[in-house]
Amino acid sequence: MSRLEQRFAELKAEGRSALVTFVTAGDPGYDASLQILKGLPAAGADVIELGMPFTDPMADGVAIQLATLRALEAGQTLAKTLQMVREFRVDNQTTPIVLMGYYNPIHRFGVDTFVAEAKEAGVDGLIIVDLPPEHDAELATPAQAAGIDFIRLTTPTTDDARLPRVLERSSGFVYYVSVAGVTGAGSATTEHVTEAIDRLRRHTDLPISVGFGIRTPEQAANIARLADGVVVGSALVDKIAQAKRADQAVTDVLSLCSALAEGVRSARN
Repeated sequence: MSRLEQRFAELKAEGRSALVTFVTAGDPGYDASLQILKGLPAAGADVIELGMPFTDPMADGVAIQLATLRALEAGQTLAKTLQMVREFRVDNQTTPIVLMGYYNPIHRFGVDTFVAEAKEAGVDGLIIVDLPPEHDAELATPAQAAGIDFIRLTTPTTDDARLPRVLERSSGFVYYVSVAGVTGAGSATTEHVTEAIDRLRRHTDLPISVGFGIRTPEQAANIARLADGVVVGSALVDKIAQAKRADQAVTDVLSLCSALAEGVRSARN
């Protein structure tokens, strides 16, 4: 059983949703980013999505675009992102880490090299937002052959004709993008999310995590009552942007993570 399967199975047995947190690797700098990464599990993160900085993050809104620029300006590379995972794994062998980003840096790195190093580093899953299922052979197939889950995005515009193709080779969990737009966009209504999750459950037994537009503990709790996972990214990244010092960024991100975790964990009580 993979770390992702294990974590979602444990949380299902506990009767609660997962808090899935997103931060960009290398933001605001390598050392502070690593501190954040290492601190997230104790602050309540059940699964961590770690963004791989890329110069053209087309699916992301302003907050994560700026986080990517800060990371790149601080010297973050894909090799350093993999090294961060290695350093995280020295003290934590249980929290799943999913790398999220775009295909170009992986293609340039070399798919075979990337998959081998990601597996060795302790990466559990990949979310590659610009690689559709028609191109599975390029990355999804070798990743899954190495034991790395490949997580697909579904959206309000993924209709019933398209959905089976998207879900066919998905593993780990399904990421439902609750609003049509980029990261950091407005949040969806509870009614809309309920309908979307019901439809997805008719097509898959995988855990369903909902993201985009979730910023507060209250919003996280509302989604946690419906979904298997609640994804929060832009709100955490904004804390880094607003901090005047790197140590403050670490403290503020972990503090918000704790508040979000409390919302998620109390949602079904």
